[in-house]
Amino acid sequence: MVNKMKEWRAEVIGSMLRPKPLLKAREKLKEKRISNAKFKMIEDDAVKRCIAIQEEAGVDVVTDGEMRRNVFASQLTQATEGFDTVTGNWVDWFDMEGNKIKDPVTVAVVSKVKQKRHMSSEEFCFIRGLTKKQIKVTLPSPTMYAYYWLPGVSDKAYKSNKKFLADVQKILEQEVEELERLGVEYIQFDAPEFGMLIDPHQQKWFKSKGFDPDELIDDGIEMMNAIVDKHPEITFGIHICRGNDKSRFMAKGSYTKIAERVFRKTHAQRLLLEFDDERSGDFAPLKHVPKDKVVVLGLVTTKTPREETAEELKLRIKEASKFIPLERLAISTQCGFASVAKGNSIDFETQKKKLKLVAQVARDIWGNE
Repeated sequence: MVNKMKEWRAEVIGSMLRPKPLLKAREKLKEKRISNAKFKMIEDDAVKRCIAIQEEAGVDVVTDGEMRRNVFASQLTQATEGFDTVTGNWVDWFDMEGNKIKDPVTVAVVSKVKQKRHMSSEEFCFIRGLTKKQIKVTLPSPTMYAYYWLPGVSDKAYKSNKKFLADVQKILEQEVEELERLGVEYIQFDAPEFGMLIDPHQQKWFKSKGFDPDELIDDGIEMMNAIVDKHPEITFGIHICRGNDKSRFMAKGSYTKIAERVFRKTHAQRLLLEFDDERSGDFAPLKHVPKDKVVVLGLVTTKTPREETAEELKLRIKEASKFIPLERLAISTQCGFASVAKGNSIDFETQKKKLKLVAQVARDIWGNE
């Protein structure tokens, strides 16, 4: 698997734009105006369309586009008891001009979490029959669920937030065990909390919830490593961004602040890193990446319709290669196109162009390995 992963030079991060029929059908399902069977047919069609777009674009690694999820991490809350809708849990977002927008985190842990069903088995089993491309399944990192800890509510269920995250880790361990049984070869942990913890503004938010930012990073790496180490046949990636919701972001800052602790300590073999604009800093932190890891450069933005050029991307990859050899680099979009079902402010044609550009640049630089 380690040798095979070097062939993966072009990939998506995870989510893709939802077709309008799917969005409408989800609303109808919520209002009980459509049957589960009819909804699943529409959902299946959306996944098929998503795969077709990726295959036509020519990327090496595909996902189901997270079509079955409301939010990139919602499959855990949907498949687990213990979460409920709440009020009073607010977080700061920023639009592309830097204006602050307060947004509610509408879900919180309210009782002991308990797995009702597996989260991603349906996603993988369905897509497995649709493509011969390498399939990637995305899972939230354990510490990403710090978002859903609400003091005054969650501490009635758990004596400490660490005990809550330990239960989340157990559920994720069970999920990975099931995915391996089903034949999954590549799993990506999404850890936007690491990108948030770069930014002093968001560090305050985590502190207000009772988390120590430094401990949260160390705990997150340790928890993921415990899962990775049990599954040597699976390639693991860790994706670190700075928030992605309707073309907004949550944080900014260079990876320098976490590079040594995260890049060196994680046992994940692929680091999928956001580098689409100045919010992410320069490539210098890549000097801390160990020799046994591949870095997937998230150079093509999913937040705006800006049209990058092949020449521009090749120059940036060349710049990155000053810090890490070209043979240990790959390229991707900076984040998902629709981490939240509503999607970012781009259209399907732009999404397709951006994926084609990722694939084209990968072929131009690394050829057909």
